[in-house]
Amino acid sequence: MASEPTDNDGDADRYRAPALDKGLDILELLSEQKSGLTRAEITKMLGRNASEMYRMLERLVARQYVVRSPEGDRYSLSLKLYALAHRHPPMNRLISEALPVMQRFADAAEQSVHLAVYDRGNLLVIAQVDGPGTWGISVRLGSRVGLIDTGSGRVILAFETDERREHMLAEHTKVKGEITLDRAVLDADCQQIREAGYSKRESQQTFGVTDVTFPLLGPSGQAIAALTCPYMRRIDEYVAPSIDDVIAQLKDAAASLSMIHD
Repeated sequence: MASEPTDNDGDADRYRAPALDKGLDILELLSEQKSGLTRAEITKMLGRNASEMYRMLERLVARQYVVRSPEGDRYSLSLKLYALAHRHPPMNRLISEALPVMQRFADAAEQSVHLAVYDRGNLLVIAQVDGPGTWGISVRLGSRVGLIDTGSGRVILAFETDERREHMLAEHTKVKGEITLDRAVLDADCQQIREAGYSKRESQQTFGVTDVTFPLLGPSGQAIAALTCPYMRRIDEYVAPSIDDVIAQLKDAAASLSMIHD
């Protein structure tokens, strides 16, 4: 007669979920790889059946936890787990810390400002503050904006590792109205933004607006978010802060929220 399991053994056996274990094994294995793995390599390294690995990989790709290489023969982690890990509660903490800083900027610059983070192939606006004046432009809270053709998107791409940038671009799906851009132009733009430390460019969505964007940098120097002011220049007799003033103020705001400092 078999002996009774101990409490620890009983818990391990009672709550086993083989399919879930297989999926987690794949995610943990891929997290240790820099260049991804083929299905055959994954099967061999995990000691699993080839057909069950095929089915599990297909589900992980369908749910966007894993991406295939452009050639289709290698698998690597997407940024979905990264996005999930940074959504709650760290995201709530980021918003609560950012809003007072954004409000002070908006009052001083007399411009609106919004904060965006990378989320599943595009950007998500997680905080927005309007300027104090009668006129202004703002991006609606919760909006998804383009990764390729916005200042926020390009700043996030610019301050990422080459590997993570490739993952982001692989996950990217166009939002409504997003402009297609040549990859060489995008790479050159990202290089220029890294060298300058920020982005200043005419909006590709609205005439008369200059988007000024600074990164919020994490401990490793990568962008965890992008702080953007859609600057509108007054042409009446009212003397508002100049765009140079606004750039300096936004730089200070972003630096105060970053985890590394000059």
